Amino acid sequence: MSPGPSRSLPADGRSGPRSIATRARTQEDAIIEVTWCYYHDGMNQNDIAERLGISRATVVNYLAEARKRDYVRISLDTDVFRNQDLARRIVDRFGLRDALVVPSAPGSNEQSLDRVTRVVADWLPSLLTPGDRLGVAWGETVYRVAEAAPRVAVEGLTVVQLVGSRPAALGFAAETCSATLARRYSAHCVNLHVPLVLSDKNLVEQLKREPVIQAQLEAVATCNKTVFACGTCGGDSHVVHTGLLDKADVDACAEDGAIGVICGRLIDRNGNGLNRDIEDRMIAVTLDQMRNKDMGLLVGSGPDRAAPMLAAIRGGYATHVATCSETAEQLLALAEQEH
Repeated sequence: MSPGPSRSLPADGRSGPRSIATRARTQEDAIIEVTWCYYHDGMNQNDIAERLGISRATVVNYLAEARKRDYVRISLDTDVFRNQDLARRIVDRFGLRDALVVPSAPGSNEQSLDRVTRVVADWLPSLLTPGDRLGVAWGETVYRVAEAAPRVAVEGLTVVQLVGSRPAALGFAAETCSATLARRYSAHCVNLHVPLVLSDKNLVEQLKREPVIQAQLEAVATCNKTVFACGTCGGDSHVVHTGLLDKADVDACAEDGAIGVICGRLIDRNGNGLNRDIEDRMIAVTLDQMRNKDMGLLVGSGPDRAAPMLAAIRGGYATHVATCSETAEQLLALAEQEH
């Protein structure tokens, strides 16, 4: 960051702790003043620089710092995305309670996903009520929602990790997703302190009988709301990257009809589980426990997500859907083709 207005040193020429603290406070005040002038007073950057006697580059840096520190949060009214035609068509076609569709970013699946998760982060607090128990899945999509979530306290909210722990790249691990969202909402967090997959199903049963694990699994089973994504069944899927399955396993499951993944469990085109042997060695929410919630918020975006999302909707896991316009159109087209 470019330095703020220059300050003279004390008479003795030294820069002691009090001088450093004063400069830090002065810069903090300047960041807040620049932010106020820009967002509340509608001043342009040149006018702000002239008023405060700093460079335009410093104004730009201070505005960037304000956003980094969450002093400023820029959001659009989520009703804009809920009330548009594609969202209403998805609700009507699939019998959902609500849907949100954002415009796809031109030529960029990554940017489209970023748009979806940022708008979901703004939407989710309005879907929660005091005393809710929100089950949180894992993976990149859910991680992005958690990272973009506003700091909004939800009274009496409990956030619950839905799957056991498993190493995951870039912080997409289940405990990171749930803990981050709980922190943003000032909520109580229940983590599931067990591995997602063990080598012996007898060990799984032993762990499940431990009192502390029993209590955590009870929290998993009694969530009344969930936020999740439905992953793909390809070589680049999250279950392959985390080592839950290797590419050969995924390819074989796809040949057997697997089309999506919910909380580590494979589903077919109708949302039914494939009941693989590995599931006896998993500690995570079951597919039955994911169904028929007060709210099941399914989030997804991308050309390979329409089929898994359709399967999740058919399986009864979703009451709410958030996606981009291209994926929404693909969902509707797939449903029409398979009708």
